[in-house]
Amino acid sequence: MVFKKLLGSLGVGGPTVDTILELGAVTPGGTLGGQVRLKGGSADVTVEHITLELVARVEAEQEDGESEGTVAFERFTVSGGFTLTADTEHSIPFAVTLPWETPVTELHGQDLGIVLGVRTELSVAGARDKGDLDRLTVRPLPAQEAVLEAFGQLGFDFRSADLELGHIRGSGQRLPFYQEIELSPAPRYADRVDEVEVTFLAAAEGLEVVLEADKRRGLHSDGGDTVSHLTIGAHDTPGRDLAAEIDRWILALAETRSPYGVPGAYGHADGPAQHPGPGVGTAVAVGAAGAAVGVVGGMAAAEVVDEVGDFFEGDDDEGDEEG
Repeated sequence: MVFKKLLGSLGVGGPTVDTILELGAVTPGGTLGGQVRLKGGSADVTVEHITLELVARVEAEQEDGESEGTVAFERFTVSGGFTLTADTEHSIPFAVTLPWETPVTELHGQDLGIVLGVRTELSVAGARDKGDLDRLTVRPLPAQEAVLEAFGQLGFDFRSADLELGHIRGSGQRLPFYQEIELSPAPRYADRVDEVEVTFLAAAEGLEVVLEADKRRGLHSDGGDTVSHLTIGAHDTPGRDLAAEIDRWILALAETRSPYGVPGAYGHADGPAQHPGPGVGTAVAVGAAGAAVGVVGGMAAAEVVDEVGDFFEGDDDEGDEEG
C-alpha cells in the first residue's frame, strides 16, 4: 500500500493518510483490525478525529429502472485530539466490530462481485477529507456457509449476488440494504422454480435466512414469488440436515399459492433430500468463480481493487452523517 491521496482540502503540504487492514477476510460480527498511518505535512496540525466508515455499492429500484450508488452503513471514530507535527509519521492501531448484517463478499475464496470498502476520514482544524479507501473482504459465518453448502449438495449453482436498497417485510433487518445471493436450480427442481434468492440476516443470537423462490407456473400452481424464513440458532448447525429442510421446502412449492409463508414447507413428504455428488458446496462455489469473472469483466485481481477505489472516490459525499 502507498499513501493514496493528498488531502487537498487541507491545502498543499498537508498531511497524508493511509489505512492498512490486517490480511485475510473477516466475518460478519467479527473484528476488523489494522492501523491508520499518518505523515505530517509542512506544518504542525491538530487532528480533531480520525473516522473509519464502512460503505457499500448498492442497487436501488427507480421508476425508470435500477440505479447504483454508495451507502455508508457504519462509522467508527478511532482517534482524535492530538497534534501531528510536521514531517513526522504517526500510526494508530484499531480493532472495530463489524455489523452482524455485513454482506458476504466471497465464498470459498471466490469473489461474489459484492463491493464493500473502508473509507478513512481525517478532520484537521475544521477541515475534513476522505484520504483513503480500502476494499473489505468478508467470508461467511459457519451457519451461512452451511446453508450455501446445503444448496450445493442439492445441485444448485451460483448465478449472481447483489445488494438491494430497502427493507425485507416481516424480517429483523437492521441495515438499510440487504444482500441477495441468486442460485440456479438443479434439474430435479427446474420444473418448480426458475431461481432461488438467499438473504442472510445475522445477529449475535443466530441467523435468519430469507428464501425467495421464483416459481414456475404449472397445472397445479400459480407462478410468482414465494418467500419463507429459516431460523438457525448460534449453535444449531451441527446435526441439522439443512439440505433436507430446503428440499422439502422446494418440493412443497407446487402446492403453495400464497406469496408469503409456505404451509407445511418443512413437513412435506415428497421423498428424501437428494445429495447428488461429492464435495459439499462445490457447485455453488464453482459457480461463484465463474459468475465473478463475468461481474468484473475478466479483469485481474489488482485491476478489480483499482476499479473499487475509482467507484467510491468518484461518488459524492452523501451519507457522511450516517452512523
